[in-house]
Amino acid sequence: MKPNFNEMSLKELRVYVLAHPDDNEAFYTYMDKSKTERTWITMPPLNSMDDFDNYPEFIEKIAKDGKGRV
Repeated sequence: MKPNFNEMSLKELRVYVLAHPDDNEAFYTYMDKSKTERTWITMPPLNSMDDFDNYPEFIEKIAKDGKGRV
């Protein structure tokens, strides 16, 4: 029996998705929940690693979330 993905926290869902990479339903629920909870930072494609300097909010988000993990 599958867990109720809608009742899982984003962190719990992430752990589940990583443990069950073939579960598309869980993956899409994770993506929808990530978007809903506004954990995304939108930025254009980078031309080089130096471009990261132009997006301090991205670097701050990664540092705050513990090495980029949600």
